[in-house]
Amino acid sequence: MSFDRALGIHATALQLRNQRMMLLASNIANAATPNFKARDLDFSAALEAAKRGQPMEAAIRYRIPVQPSLDGNTVEMATEQTAYAENAMAYRTSLTFLNGRINTLSRAMKGE
Repeated sequence: MSFDRALGIHATALQLRNQRMMLLASNIANAATPNFKARDLDFSAALEAAKRGQPMEAAIRYRIPVQPSLDGNTVEMATEQTAYAENAMAYRTSLTFLNGRINTLSRAMKGE
């Protein structure tokens, strides 16, 4: 059994969650940058693309603001912070699952 197969889609999910975290962090960091356009990763679309061996870039979307700012910036801090917190929890969940899976595989290889 291959290592990738043993871990299933969870390793890919962890990578995608990391990419999303980077996008959301960039949005937050650029909250005061005029004309900055907030982006997010459509996680479901990115996961489907990964399953087909396609790049995740097609799953990156520009965020449509609820209340557009006068300077053209589309970052809304409450939206970004909420998305970041939710993604961080999902990341942690995937990481916990993978750790458990790796421990199980390690014990199986040792014959425990």
